[in-house]
Amino acid sequence: MRRPVDPGAVPAGWTLRRAGRADVGRIVDIEKEGFLHPWSRELIERELGHSWSRILLACEEDPTGEERVLGYVVFWIVHDEVHVLNVATALAARRRGVGRALMAAAEDEGRSRGARLSTLEVRRSNAGAIALYRAIGY
Repeated sequence: MRRPVDPGAVPAGWTLRRAGRADVGRIVDIEKEGFLHPWSRELIERELGHSWSRILLACEEDPTGEERVLGYVVFWIVHDEVHVLNVATALAARRRGVGRALMAAAEDEGRSRGARLSTLEVRRSNAGAIALYRAIGY
């Protein structure tokens, strides 16, 4: 699926930041709770090491003041294209706009680096993801 890159917004109370090595465990947890064939720790760590790859996290503070990772997006910026490899939301944070905010953030970063097009692939069986992607213009 593909669409032109458009601006987005982050909901109040959330922060978006780049993932680091210390975040890999939480990303792996979200992968395992959300996918039948989750990405491995090694694959996620490899993506952190590529200069063209980005992993952004959507986070919020829990009642104790600790940061809670709501979801993440993995994407590449190649020439004038943002290519989304993976986007996932923690089960407890679903239906709150996390995926939408992460997709917008990936496109925002791509646009700031000259991207004019955003692409992704999705399994035909992933009805929830397809609905999200169609809702945001893919």
